Amino acid sequence: MADVIPTGQERATIVRRAVRVAVAAGAGFYPLLYGAGLPVMALYALFAPIAVGLLSPIPGSGRQRASVMVRALPPALALATLGTLLAVDTWAAVGGMLVVGFLLAFAAVGGPRPAGVGPGLQLFYILACFPPYAPDTLGQRLSGLTIGILLLTALELLLPDPPATPYRERIARALDEAARGTASGGVPPERLREAGARLRLSAVPPAERPAGPGRRDRALEQSGRAVRRLLDQLATLAETSPTGIDPASAALLDRVSRLCTTSARFLRTGKDPPVPGALEAAMRDFQAERVRQSSAALGERPPAEAERRHSRVLALAESARMVEITTDIAVHGRPTEPALPRRLFWYADLSTPRLWARRVVGNATFRSVLFQNAVRTALGLAAARAVAGSLDLSHGFWVLLVVLTLGRTTAGATWQAVRRAVAGNAAGALVAGALLIGLGPHIDVYAALLAPVMLVAFALGPLLGIAYAQGLFTLVVATAFAQIEPVTWRLSEARMVDVVTGSVIGLLCGLLAWPAGARREVHRAMADLLRTCAELVPGTAEALLRGSGAVTGDAPGTSVRGEQAAPRTLPGVHKLRLAEAAYAQYRTETPAEDTRADWHAMLIAANHMLLGAHYLPRFGLRSPPDATDASAAWARTTAREAVAEVDRIAVLLAGGTPMPVRRRTAADSRPPTPLSVDLEVWLESLEQQLTRIDASLTPPAQPPPPVTPSGRRTAPPG
Repeated sequence: MADVIPTGQERATIVRRAVRVAVAAGAGFYPLLYGAGLPVMALYALFAPIAVGLLSPIPGSGRQRASVMVRALPPALALATLGTLLAVDTWAAVGGMLVVGFLLAFAAVGGPRPAGVGPGLQLFYILACFPPYAPDTLGQRLSGLTIGILLLTALELLLPDPPATPYRERIARALDEAARGTASGGVPPERLREAGARLRLSAVPPAERPAGPGRRDRALEQSGRAVRRLLDQLATLAETSPTGIDPASAALLDRVSRLCTTSARFLRTGKDPPVPGALEAAMRDFQAERVRQSSAALGERPPAEAERRHSRVLALAESARMVEITTDIAVHGRPTEPALPRRLFWYADLSTPRLWARRVVGNATFRSVLFQNAVRTALGLAAARAVAGSLDLSHGFWVLLVVLTLGRTTAGATWQAVRRAVAGNAAGALVAGALLIGLGPHIDVYAALLAPVMLVAFALGPLLGIAYAQGLFTLVVATAFAQIEPVTWRLSEARMVDVVTGSVIGLLCGLLAWPAGARREVHRAMADLLRTCAELVPGTAEALLRGSGAVTGDAPGTSVRGEQAAPRTLPGVHKLRLAEAAYAQYRTETPAEDTRADWHAMLIAANHMLLGAHYLPRFGLRSPPDATDASAAWARTTAREAVAEVDRIAVLLAGGTPMPVRRRTAADSRPPTPLSVDLEVWLESLEQQLTRIDASLTPPAQPPPPVTPSGRRTAPPG
């Protein structure tokens, strides 16, 4: 598998980063070594920009990365201090590596920026925890580290990358599209769905993804979901009602359009929020009219298709109400109006420490891919430190550097990275050995070579791939260490031995600890998610079938039967977070199999069940008085069949062979007599989604082999 070829914009970003790191490293290294005569301080000033700027993929603009680096300086100093003190004994250093490795890798639960700076912080402990045990040099180490990070921080501000579009702006643009889409024929359905697809986190740069545990990030992530759902509902409405909308629906859609426009402006400026309660009042009026029409005599009710359209319009308005609440939390940091239903906005009134605690506890399980990655990383680094210390490898920190930088989440990907890295290091070692033999002790030549070698290595390495990056980095190491102490060609030999040792340890960890990466976990997490959410379907159907008459226009966010009747959706929300994390990692692993599985459809189906469990008991019309028991039986049967279909999907995800389930036909796709139109539309939509998921997991049927003139079937080719 070849390395991914960077685009033009990515190449420019790589070159700017190479310039920043090379200049920062040189600006600290040369004055401290040749001006002040402090080789230890110079080494750390050289290493710090490489660790934080090159080996740590901190996302974001220049200002964002500079902010992360400044905040990372205190823990970097603490880790360098800890490593210096624990270097007194190999097993003390191994124990520290195990704890530090796990904590810094598990910090990824805090979002992309803690995850990005983690490798750099790991490296500060790694460099300091190796012999010689020299606590007397601690001051020089910390001073050099501080100088290196501050120099790189300054260059991040002086030579920044262009900022990416913030997620708030992406939501605002999608809301502008939604506002235009409320007009009949205003925006084609496919364009509405494309606008929603641009809000998928996989399409957003890591720095702009709202992945943190705080209220603002959670609200933005939920707002993105609500806007995507709104756009999809608008597209469906345009496809099912192409001839126009009745006056009542048009009035509610106009209110939704105004809310979208106001919310978009509110996200951009933080001023002039939507008028609280305006959309709720319009929804209550619309609901009251639906109740009046559904209570009319049989001949005076609107046609069934008009009732279905009304149901879709009200569901669309509920999505817009979700947008209103989430944008309020995202801008203000907490809700200024009650965020109802509370179970869907459970985070709105919690403090930041409690939200962090929930994120950590929720991922402190072997079912979490973040926990798995942290365990794998910690064990690999601790094993590498033990081997390097026990064998007394020269420059043994390179062993840990290899484990940290070449480790992947699957054994196959690790092997691909290691194979290329070893080949690149072999070539680099040969060139570096020849250079050291040819130049000998001429330090002035090494000093002249270091800056251009760093610039070339840091630019061409990421552009050309792992093999070139490792080979060129070997040249950087050789030219740098040759200035600090006398070295021979055996430096290249030592680095080659360390790289091979680290590669073997990384491969063993990849084989022994979750070698399939997120592949198995995403199957399991999606199956658990769908099963947990499917438990809500029969109860939601029963809530609309129970009793007679219709919902009497309850205000949005209130429960028809009181707070005690609120559905238990928190387990589903928790499973949703775990499934999203597994899916996010799975996408980065580019697996060769399961390419047909529609994982995104599974997440949408889970959201459909969660939202319906809250929405329908509050706004769903009850069955009309003339509905028969046969219609209620149809609803209950359809709900049970949805659960059975979910079970079938879960078995398919587990690799089993499920029992066949009953497939609906055109004859029984509608209830025998009028039923709750909202329940009918919801169940039919869920059925369509589950059928699409099932089809993506079931291999296409093979055509029968052709028949020869003799009447025998030929064997299929291959």
